Amino acid sequence: MRRAALAFVALLLVVGLPVGLAPWFGWDNAPGPAQAFEVKRGASLSGVARDLEKAGLVSSAGQFRLLAQLLGSDAPVQAGRYRLRPGTAWQAILGVLQKGDVERSTVTIPEGWPSVLVAERLNAVKGLTGKVEVPAEGSILPDTYEVKPGEDRAVVSKRMQTAMIRILDDLWPKRTARAVVKSRAEAVVLASIVEKETGKASERRTIAGVYSNRLRIGMKLDADPTVIYPITQGRPLGRRIRRSELQRDTGYNTYLKPGLPKGPIANPGRDSIMAVLDPAETDALYFVADGSGGHVFAKTLAEQNANVARWFALRRQRGEM
Repeated sequence: MRRAALAFVALLLVVGLPVGLAPWFGWDNAPGPAQAFEVKRGASLSGVARDLEKAGLVSSAGQFRLLAQLLGSDAPVQAGRYRLRPGTAWQAILGVLQKGDVERSTVTIPEGWPSVLVAERLNAVKGLTGKVEVPAEGSILPDTYEVKPGEDRAVVSKRMQTAMIRILDDLWPKRTARAVVKSRAEAVVLASIVEKETGKASERRTIAGVYSNRLRIGMKLDADPTVIYPITQGRPLGRRIRRSELQRDTGYNTYLKPGLPKGPIANPGRDSIMAVLDPAETDALYFVADGSGGHVFAKTLAEQNANVARWFALRRQRGEM
């Protein structure tokens, strides 16, 4: 350090105090466009200084190292991939590298996505490593997650699964007396059906109420998404369900027997889980699309048949049947 201090003093005597300190404080500098810069694991300050000079982020590796040793902190630089701007004050660059403020990006998993699509999205994210297998259906919490360049995709998937466990641990004790599910696993299964049945947030608790009523009295759920799931693994079917498919016992077909299917059919979001744990108080046992993106609900089969007739008439008018 003594030798470095003497060299720094000599530098100031040669170039002058303001000029010698200007890069450190960023005087008269105009930062350029951000660029990628990577610090290898175990890299020394000297090695990082040389790499910064090669990348054009500092003008002198030796001057950067001396100023860092004399005016910066003793904290080590952190490995990772960064976004740095040429012309940035050197003290700011050092601070970013010491804090480990690495470049980050995000990946979003929409509510109601099946796990096959989750795996496809994770495997398509650039900058991550490894390949992730399709996670267990219903084990992923839909959300936006921050990921680091070079992070293992399996680690990211595990973080999404841990988030689901935490949500269930938080919500399960808050279930009301109207909830019919007997376990966290059943809550995820029913929530996945609710998630696939409606895209309207305002309907979730009512849909959950209808299915809770059916489960309570031993009535079949008759949920189309459960028939579709084993055919496409959750992807859109792209056609009408065939009669033969409605008669096939897959373990998911809720038209054949009462009760929940054998597993989730998607990854439900927090709101759908909360809906089945606190379903709306309703006498409705039926619902059908209303043509505007929502549903109309009915207490009796006669009311449901009338609603279905109106829905079919609207579809014929639209040329959909």
